[in-house]
Amino acid sequence: MDAERLIAVARRALAECGAALDVVAEAWQVQVLAQAVGGQLAVCGPQELRSEARGLSETGGRVGGPVDARSLHSGTLRAAQLTGVADPRKALTALVALLGEAGMALVGVACATDEEGLYWQCIEAIDAVDESSDRARAMLRRLSLRDHSQESPDPATSPP
Repeated sequence: MDAERLIAVARRALAECGAALDVVAEAWQVQVLAQAVGGQLAVCGPQELRSEARGLSETGGRVGGPVDARSLHSGTLRAAQLTGVADPRKALTALVALLGEAGMALVGVACATDEEGLYWQCIEAIDAVDESSDRARAMLRRLSLRDHSQESPDPATSPP
């Protein structure tokens, strides 16, 4: 499944979460998806994204795993269905939005829980989501710079 479509599936799954453990499990799924998208772009993406994509892949793998495996809605890792990233800009834009939503959901869980273990797991996951989002945004900036430099001719080589 293409990254954009998989990200849309993940957004719906996150939005449908009711229980705190489900939110944490879905946030973990989002991080694994960020890792997969980063890995895909590191291998097959535009050359100027590959270094940041490797970083995204490494950052996406930081979160330890779901609190309760039963709370994984699909029973498998959604990211395993990733077949490619057809449009890096659209996929990264959607991924940034998804990471933001996951971060906000985790903040809600962290604020509402009385369990210290769950609270700290949320805090660690929030940090990882934030770092993944920063890396994805950096990749979007690189794409914008590339596009801008391709649109603007070099004044030194332009005819008068």
